Amino acid sequence: MAEGMNFHVLTLFPEMIMQGVTTSITGRAMEQGTISVEAVNIRDFTKNKHRKVDDYTYGGGAGMLMQAQPVYDAYASVAEKIPSDRKKRVIYVTPQGTPFCQAMAEDLAKNDELIFLCGHYEGIDERVLEEVVTDYVSIGDYVLTGGELAAMVMIDAISRLVPGVLNNEESAETESFHGNLLEYPQYSRPKVWHDKEVPEVLLSGNTKNIRKWRLEQSIVRTKERRPDLYAKYEELQSCLEVLKKNKLNNIDMIELIQRGRAILIGRRGGSILLKDANSGVLFHYADDPKSGEELLQLYSEQRTAVVQQYGSQGRTQEVYLILHQQEMVSHAKEILGVEEIMSCYQKVYTRKESLPITGLYRLDGQPADSGLFIRKLGQAEENAVLSIYTGVDGASYVKKCLDHGNMYGAFFGDELAGIMGIHEDGSLGMLQVKPSFQGRKVAKALETYLINLVISWGWIPYGQVEEDNEISWRLQESLGLYTSKDKIYWMR
Repeated sequence: MAEGMNFHVLTLFPEMIMQGVTTSITGRAMEQGTISVEAVNIRDFTKNKHRKVDDYTYGGGAGMLMQAQPVYDAYASVAEKIPSDRKKRVIYVTPQGTPFCQAMAEDLAKNDELIFLCGHYEGIDERVLEEVVTDYVSIGDYVLTGGELAAMVMIDAISRLVPGVLNNEESAETESFHGNLLEYPQYSRPKVWHDKEVPEVLLSGNTKNIRKWRLEQSIVRTKERRPDLYAKYEELQSCLEVLKKNKLNNIDMIELIQRGRAILIGRRGGSILLKDANSGVLFHYADDPKSGEELLQLYSEQRTAVVQQYGSQGRTQEVYLILHQQEMVSHAKEILGVEEIMSCYQKVYTRKESLPITGLYRLDGQPADSGLFIRKLGQAEENAVLSIYTGVDGASYVKKCLDHGNMYGAFFGDELAGIMGIHEDGSLGMLQVKPSFQGRKVAKALETYLINLVISWGWIPYGQVEEDNEISWRLQESLGLYTSKDKIYWMR
C-alpha cells in the first residue's frame, strides 16, 4: 500500500469502481502514487459455492439482505494489511447516514486509510455494521441501486484535499463552499462574448480590489442560492465583531474565520468556541467564566455523543484546545481532562505594507548579495529539516507540514541554513537556524519572507512566542510586530 492516502472499496462491482476513479484528477493522482484505490470484491469471500452473498431477512419483508460473513471477511482482508499507526475510518454509504459535506470531506482527508462499504439489495446485516463501521454517511435524501456511486463521489471530493493531488495549490482553498460561501463568478477570454463583457475590476490588475469584488460576489451568490450557508456565514461574522474588540489577543480566532476555516461549535452570549476545519484545533474565548464553562461542557457532551454513536474505533486522537483566558484553564482541566502544555503571547504584524527585503533575499528566487535564497521545501528535504529542527512538535508533525507545502528553507548554495513554516493552526513558527549560520540574518530573512507571503494571500501574519524566548521576542519587535496584552493557553 502507498504511504499517502489509501482508499479501499468493499463492493459487489469492483469494475464499476475502478472504471470511475482511474480517469481525470483521481486517475492522475493514482499514477503519481499520491493516492491509491483498491476495489475488493465481496463475492470472493463467500463460502457459498454459487458465490451467493445475500439471503432472506428474518421477520419477513421484501428483498434480500447481504450476509455478515462475506462482508466481514472482505473487511478483515483489508484491515489486516493496514499498519497500526495508520489512521483508519470505515464508512458505510447509506441514505440513513450523516449528510456528506465539504467539512466532512476535510475531516476524512486527515486519515491515512479509508474503507468504504457499499451495500446492495435491502442493505447489510446489522451485526457486521455494528462490528466494523465507524461512520454512516449519505450523499443525499434519495435511494441508489448500490453504494458504489456514493463512494466514488466521496473519494473524488476527499482526494482533492490530499496534498499533491491538485496542481494548483490554492484550488482546494478557494473553490465552492470555502468559508460557508459559494465561489465567485469566473471569467476567461475573450473579453466580450455575446455582448457580455468581463467585469472591469478583473482587468484592473489591482489585487486588493479584485479580492474585495470576489468576496462581495460570493456573499451575494450565497445569499441568493444557499440561504442555509449564508446563515452560517452571518453567524461567524457576528462572532468576528465580538473577537475584534481585543484584536491582538484574539488574532488566531479572527484569522481562522477570515481564512474560511472556522466551524462554530457553540456560542453563549459573547463566549465563542470554534474548531479549525483543517487541523481540528479548538479555539475558546470566554466573555465571562460562566458562559465559558457552558461551552466547554457543550463540547464535552458532543464528544461523548460521538463515541456513544460510533464507538472509539478510528476516532481516538489528540485534540488541542487554545484558551484565551487564564481563569478557564482549571475549568478545562476539570471538564475535559486536558493538560496545559504551554502559554504564550500572540505576535501580530498589523500593517498592510510588505516588509523591506533589501539585503535579505530577492524576489526572483536568485541568491542575494550574501548568497542567501529562500524557497519552499518538499519531502525530499525531510532529513535536512529534521537535522535542524529541535522543536517539541516532533518528526511526524514536521513531515506533515512538508507534505502540505507549509515549510520554507533558507539556503547558501546547496546547504540548508534555516527553516520556518506555517503551523496547522495558521500561525507562523518553527523558525530554526543552524548554529554555523547564526548571525547572518537568516532568521530575519525567513520571517520577512513568510510575513510578506502571508500578506500577499490577504491574511494577517501572526505567531505565538513563549515568554522566556528572548531571541524570538527581539526579532519580532525588530520587525514591527505587536504583542498581545494577555497570554493564550495551549491545552492537550
